[in-house]
Amino acid sequence: MSNKEEFNWDNFETKGFGEGYSKEQRDQMAAMYEGTLGEITEKEVIKGTVVGVNDKDVIINIGFKSDGLVPLSEFRDLDGIKPGDTVEVFIEEQENVLGQLILSRKKAKIVRAWQDIEDALEHDNVIEGLVKRRTKGGLIVDIYGVEAFLPGSQIDVKPIRDFDIYVGKKMEVKVVKINHANDNVVVSHKVLIEKDLEKQKAEILNNLEKGQVLEGVIKNMTNFGVFIDLGGVDGLLHITDISWGRINHPEEVLQLDQKVQIVVLDFDDDKKRISLGMKQLTAHPWDSLASNLEVGSKVRGKIVNVADYGAFLELAPGVEGLIHVSEMSWSQHLRNPADFVKVGDEIDAVVLTLDKDDRKMSLGIKQLTEDPWTKNDMGTKYAVGTKHTGIVRNLTNFGLFLEMEEGIDGLVHVSDLSWTKKIKHPSEFVKVGDELEVAVLELDVDNRRLALGHKQLEENPWDTFENVFPVGSLHKCTVVSKNDKGAVLELPYGLEGFATIKNLEKADGSQVEAGDSEDFKVTEFSKDDKRIVLSHTATFKEESKPAKKEAKKKSDSGSTSTSSSAPAEKSTLGDLDALTQLKEQMEGGKK
Repeated sequence: MSNKEEFNWDNFETKGFGEGYSKEQRDQMAAMYEGTLGEITEKEVIKGTVVGVNDKDVIINIGFKSDGLVPLSEFRDLDGIKPGDTVEVFIEEQENVLGQLILSRKKAKIVRAWQDIEDALEHDNVIEGLVKRRTKGGLIVDIYGVEAFLPGSQIDVKPIRDFDIYVGKKMEVKVVKINHANDNVVVSHKVLIEKDLEKQKAEILNNLEKGQVLEGVIKNMTNFGVFIDLGGVDGLLHITDISWGRINHPEEVLQLDQKVQIVVLDFDDDKKRISLGMKQLTAHPWDSLASNLEVGSKVRGKIVNVADYGAFLELAPGVEGLIHVSEMSWSQHLRNPADFVKVGDEIDAVVLTLDKDDRKMSLGIKQLTEDPWTKNDMGTKYAVGTKHTGIVRNLTNFGLFLEMEEGIDGLVHVSDLSWTKKIKHPSEFVKVGDELEVAVLELDVDNRRLALGHKQLEENPWDTFENVFPVGSLHKCTVVSKNDKGAVLELPYGLEGFATIKNLEKADGSQVEAGDSEDFKVTEFSKDDKRIVLSHTATFKEESKPAKKEAKKKSDSGSTSTSSSAPAEKSTLGDLDALTQLKEQMEGGKK
């Protein structure tokens, strides 16, 4: 058989792997095998195909001469990894001591994450991250598996007071800074909002006009008002434009982050300062006042402010009336309004004036009680000659005002304080707040005038002094003060006399000086003017005969001896008993 003879089995026998091939055939087959393998580089990320999964590892083919193993734990974030899936892995070593290919999906994710982060920074890309936790000064956001820092100031355009509300939520951010030395990434959410706000802001400003009603969010609160975010544009709502009623702080009626309706009141040419109003969205409360409210009406309200000049009574939010301090009491002596009312008091009052056009109202509370000057018993209670005790409320140069009761004041003239002492100012006699006994001298109900006197409580001692200090009588006197014109002398019974310079000459030619006590002779006595003029010189110089006769006549009557022998000392003011006894003695001597 020719064909059988030509076939040689020896041509197919082999003694080992590769034997039976010629060198050319082996090189050709090796080249074909190498062509099926890709070129790989250590420390790079490459895509591979899952070819097998067991309890511990995932077997991945990356087109290399051997497959690589990756721990199954690195695929926990993927559900149901299975053969045929494509994943990215990091080539740590092409071949270790065991000839194995070392791969890592964990490192692949980190490398790829940093590449994506750098790309996002370079191309200004928006990244979605997950807020993992709160940290000092901001939040930690997971982007591509890398923890990035989101500063509190970069969360929103408005201040954030509670960072915890963002934890566990997804948030779009932009990479603003990478610090490779510390593997630190800083991101911002605020920049995304600002871009949207710029468009919104431009639209708002272009369409802004007075009277426009807008919606805004309260972003900041101060004692003078609140700042409202209108959508990238801030406006000021002043405290006086929040409510028609009086408020002390915006927090009484508003709160942070609250959405409010406001109206544009005004803005500057550049639209950088925008004034807003809230109360202007409602009608003014003055326009809804009761139609029967008029002068004389009795009203009730709450004290909302107390000033030096009076207090403001709020009848309704935005409707206030002034109670002047002079309308709080019938007393004519103004006091502090705080003596009558305090903030928060609810009281009744009477409308005194009302101007609905100018929205002004004045009120009074003293009108709730009867005017004491119009009482029926006024004429008898303060009849001339009646005695009363009052409180000193005011001092003037000409006298003092005495409050007899609330609303009833009387004047005590300085000349009606004492019969004997010359008082230049009432402060020499009394002080404000003292009680003083007086007698009524004059009453004029129509003109509301009451004249009072203190000295009138006692008899006029000058009727007695006329007999005690007759012209020519001698008295021991002390010089109280001295000047170019003369000297003031202290006489018995607290009286004062006067001596001219020429009448101070002593027998030896010297002058009587202040503090000296000498005998003086009365040269003039005026009961009406309450004036006594004396002379020391006249005590030793010769007198004319008529004068001697007059002196002798009075000496015989015992007046001179009595006067000269009287001790030169002060008696208490108004010592009427002593003066009366003296007068009786003198009258008995004449008889």
